[in-house]
Amino acid sequence: MLDVVYRCDDFWVVNKPAGMSFHGESEGLGVMQTLKHDYPDQVFYPVHRLDKITSGLLLVALNHKSAVLFGEMFEKHQVEKRYVALSDRKPKKKQGTVRGGMVPSRRGQWRLTKDNENLAVTQFFSAAFEGKRVFFLRPLTGKTHQIRVALKSVGSPILGDERYAGAAADRGYLHACSLAFTWQGEVQIFNHSPDVGECFGLAFREFFEMNFQEASLKWPTGQ
Repeated sequence: MLDVVYRCDDFWVVNKPAGMSFHGESEGLGVMQTLKHDYPDQVFYPVHRLDKITSGLLLVALNHKSAVLFGEMFEKHQVEKRYVALSDRKPKKKQGTVRGGMVPSRRGQWRLTKDNENLAVTQFFSAAFEGKRVFFLRPLTGKTHQIRVALKSVGSPILGDERYAGAAADRGYLHACSLAFTWQGEVQIFNHSPDVGECFGLAFREFFEMNFQEASLKWPTGQ
């Protein structure tokens, strides 16, 4: 059963485990199928998704009206998302913006181009921790594999993300740690630090929560 971290009449926020696909695959149920299995009397509408390797906060609508509104909010970039990732390789730059067009590549991968077609924009800060690099990321667009491609492009593929040349690990070390948006006039903020994985232990969580406080960070303005 999925961990539901927040419930209301219009939407739920769930904590997706790493390794679970969004839609079902032959080897197991996906997020939407699991929700339907666990709560057969409830209708769920997907409004965004997380890659299979990614854990963390995922929003699902409970009625058509909410699904349409959330669709518009995501389209207009009115939902703020934050991610944390780990790499065992030092990046070309410690912080900044990765910007480029996204095009399909080989073996189910995507790659960045220098043009603006299918534009992906990702901002990040990073810090060293126990021989690894911790990234705190803010995607300004919502493209397939966007963060995974962005970190590979700066020389720091995500630990466990072997599709994008990341070192082998017990999981893909990418976690959706925050969602923030305004719903019916009220600001909604959901945070969930990563807590599953050999490298996401207590020491890591304390380091992450101490070094990446949203209020102390100054994200670049615009895209």
